[in-house]
Amino acid sequence: MAAQPCEYHRQFSRREILQVGSSSALGLGMASVLSHQAEAAAPIPAKAKSVIIIHQTGACSHHDTFDMKLDAPKEIRGEFAPIDTATPGFQICEHLPNLAKRSDKYAVVRTLSHKDNNHLMSTHHILTGTRQPGGFFDKIASRDDWPAYSAGLAFLKPRHDGLPTGVNLPTYLMQGPLLWPGQHAGFLGPKYDPWQIKGDPNNEDFRVDSLSLSEGISVNRLQNRKSLLGELNKQRAALNTLAETRGLAKDQELAFSLLTSSKLAASFEMHRETDEVRDRYGRHMTGQSLLLAKRLIKTGIPVVQVNVGGAQNWDNHGNIFKTLKDRLLPPLDQGLSALLDDLEQEGLLDETLVYMSGEFGRTPKINGKAGRDHWGPCFFGLFAGAGVQGGQVIGTSDSEGAYPITKAFAPDDVGATIYESLGIDPHSVVRDRLNRPVHLNAGNAITPLFTGESV
Repeated sequence: MAAQPCEYHRQFSRREILQVGSSSALGLGMASVLSHQAEAAAPIPAKAKSVIIIHQTGACSHHDTFDMKLDAPKEIRGEFAPIDTATPGFQICEHLPNLAKRSDKYAVVRTLSHKDNNHLMSTHHILTGTRQPGGFFDKIASRDDWPAYSAGLAFLKPRHDGLPTGVNLPTYLMQGPLLWPGQHAGFLGPKYDPWQIKGDPNNEDFRVDSLSLSEGISVNRLQNRKSLLGELNKQRAALNTLAETRGLAKDQELAFSLLTSSKLAASFEMHRETDEVRDRYGRHMTGQSLLLAKRLIKTGIPVVQVNVGGAQNWDNHGNIFKTLKDRLLPPLDQGLSALLDDLEQEGLLDETLVYMSGEFGRTPKINGKAGRDHWGPCFFGLFAGAGVQGGQVIGTSDSEGAYPITKAFAPDDVGATIYESLGIDPHSVVRDRLNRPVHLNAGNAITPLFTGESV
């Protein structure tokens, strides 16, 4: 059976609560951070200047990609054949030939695990590293949620250069009234929200309107408008005690700095790339989004999340094999392979953590519609760069890919890995909306990724 995931926060001792209270009294307030040492292994080397999160929204099947069960019955094994990779003894799906050749660049964890089978709750867990507080089936995003990784980084290591700490692209995870949690700063407030980009970078007319001045508005006129806005804001001084109002003022400052930032604007001008480069990534949304992610981290954005399609894109309850073969796997194989190649050739792979997974796995048994259903107890994650030792498989699932038979890792541990890679103590103490001290993350980093030790 899978190991139990970590709870979303631990209880605090009286001494810790007094420490937090003392720091508030000294005027440190929300910016105060208290450290809590992990009880497991020593912290991993903080080598990452940036993180690219590739989110397979809807949940990719581990059985049909990176944890194939060749000896299982056909109703579990599926239709695809495995192929050898560059790593002896490691096989992956035949429809990932480019990634098979590059297995020395990444590691696969086959024993990610949690308890939930609901898209929204599981998405929150995997994109924040913490279970959704008060979670229930299809609980939509709220300001009681835990912060996304970029938000945690922005809060603990604020920047003052006008660039956002996080950018999510090219889709916003929402279906009708359901807004997926885990996409913003949660209880930390809108000041720390990642910037959401909605638009296909593969389109010839792709542009980010938020970075473009409206027709007829010059920079001088923009500055005049900023001065006018400043005067108006002075009249609202009575509202400045509200945290979200202060956040809005910061957002206004960020908006103006973004509008006048040619460096950031140029990152979104995909036509600046040669046809050869764009063709290598693939002329599709997946490939061009990964190329844009690389351009953004080169600009200085530390956390970029690429949603591989719209909400539930990988949620293949029916016709899974044709969908994977024809629509989903080839673009991913091409785009991710090109990204790993470019990061390595440009000297960026050593300082960029690449992480890919969905919110859970898929059921071992194929259903009556030739698809697989939701399965939280066992799924995979792919990691590369920032000290990750490539060419290794971490963890083993059972003969049906249903449960880990070696150490299981919760999304909490993924979160700890991301934070530690960025030089953040994942157990740092922050305050929720009720001003209660809570740990940012309760997991422990997946150290075998960096040490190569067996688990």
